Amino acid sequence: MGCFRVILAIVFPPLAVIGKGCGSFIIVFLLTLCGWVPGVIAALIILNNPN
Repeated sequence: MGCFRVILAIVFPPLAVIGKGCGSFIIVFLLTLCGWVPGVIAALIILNNPN
């Protein structure tokens, strides 16, 4: 997980996980619409996953 990705996950979570697949992007986007904090948490968890 790079420093740029972490900053991007904090500023705009869906853009940070766009390389992880369409499903991850949609989930993080929907969570970001529900609230900024759930989107950031989901993005950081997805970025921290080595798979």
